[in-house]
Amino acid sequence: MAIQPGRNQLGTDRGHIIVRTGRDGLAATAGHDLTIELTRWSGVLTVTEDLSPGSLEVRIDMRSLLVRDGTGGLKPLTDRDKREAALTAGKVLRTQRSPEAAFSAAEFEPGIAGGGVISGNLTLAGITRPLQLQVSKTGQDAYQATASVVQSHFGIKPYSGFLGALKVRDNVDIEVSIDLSGPTATRELPGGERT
Repeated sequence: MAIQPGRNQLGTDRGHIIVRTGRDGLAATAGHDLTIELTRWSGVLTVTEDLSPGSLEVRIDMRSLLVRDGTGGLKPLTDRDKREAALTAGKVLRTQRSPEAAFSAAEFEPGIAGGGVISGNLTLAGITRPLQLQVSKTGQDAYQATASVVQSHFGIKPYSGFLGALKVRDNVDIEVSIDLSGPTATRELPGGERT
């Protein structure tokens, strides 16, 4: 069953949120470009009767960072390296103080071939800034949304090591993939009725 009018629940059973970091600095070749998954998140997509998106609310547990892969570097990342990188990322993002990030959108601009732009606000590390997601259709009911987030705009100082010779770029890339073709978990219609 594809997406239906009403409040549609989203989460890890229907999609993934991936963060990709890049390296910078004189010792960049020693570091790794990381692929990080946020493994605990949930959202609600409200859809109108004509199947247009009405609003989107997403909550992300920033303590659920899991380093999936690291490319580049002088040697491959071990499982221990991945765990340490996730702990370091948590410290940089101050997840103990601000464990949740949120995205809220109510502006949807249709584009070519089922894609478009979603405009909203991202709250990260306790700071809220505007964010636009570029959406493309990747399957019958599957979509990918991408954005670039500048860490310093949210008061985050990107990681650096070796006296600044190795650092993570200020811009990180976000990729969200959603598959709406499966059964909708809980759907709430206007008026509070659930299906």
